[in-house]
Amino acid sequence: MFNFLKTGYEKIKSALSKTHSALSTRIKALLGKPWDEETFDQLEQILFEADLGTECASFFVDKLRSRLRYSPTNSIEEILKIFHAETLAILSTEAKMQPKTPAPSEPYVILIVGVNGSGKTTSIAKLSKRFQKEGKKVLLAAADTFRAAAIEQLTTWAERLQIDIIKSSPRSDPSAVAFDALTAAKARGADVVLIDTAGRLQNKTDLMKELEKVRRTCSKVLPEAPHETLLVLDATTGQNAIDQAKIFNEVTPLNGIILAKLDGSAKGGIVLSIYQQLGIPVRWIGTGEGAEDLEPFDPAAYADSLFS
Repeated sequence: MFNFLKTGYEKIKSALSKTHSALSTRIKALLGKPWDEETFDQLEQILFEADLGTECASFFVDKLRSRLRYSPTNSIEEILKIFHAETLAILSTEAKMQPKTPAPSEPYVILIVGVNGSGKTTSIAKLSKRFQKEGKKVLLAAADTFRAAAIEQLTTWAERLQIDIIKSSPRSDPSAVAFDALTAAKARGADVVLIDTAGRLQNKTDLMKELEKVRRTCSKVLPEAPHETLLVLDATTGQNAIDQAKIFNEVTPLNGIILAKLDGSAKGGIVLSIYQQLGIPVRWIGTGEGAEDLEPFDPAAYADSLFS
């Protein structure tokens, strides 16, 4: 068990290595400079460029300015400890939307949302693999009927992982796919159902109507479903990820985020920015290309990776 946890911790640190360089390494370069307004401005710029965002970067700098007023120090290690503590304080606040608990013997239903190209299909496959390793029977629902390619990609993953999938023809009703999937899940004794959905944002009204219909359909089959709604975000998009989170949170309340492609980004600070602004926690982190490269988000490992 310890080896498994260590592997997960090391994966998170590795995925955040670029963000670490953009933060801790550059902050340490300020060593020896007087803490005047110019230095604080440089620090705020460093935090902003790691995608903590304007609000979060200003918050961190104000906290440091206040602390140095009462306890002056030029120790970068002490300053990193301050940021480490503030990071944990932000991430320890309770999320606004908690997942629901399914009734006994009913499957746990997860609605997956996100724009096309965010890594949604791959993230679904990675989640499926994790549930499989836990001994759970998984069923996939290809409810992104807007794109034929989305159905094909999910089918390929289902075949590769030997997981049941419910699908229909392109342009068919997504809610009908969701209905068939939940009905099949009950009949087959599935433990988890992952529902893929369309990710187009060009017309928010259509997206809202479609996702709301899918949610209503799920609740008709299982009263509390979906039990969890997860948004897949591409970490490399930086502050655009916040805009996507705001839109999807308006369309359907989000329980959490899967942050994909974090290993290719120096913008890991987006985790803090999203949580501080929207109260939506990151639940999972994509740490690579493989089916097993998905780790539960660990606030302590995250804080260690950024500010150490």
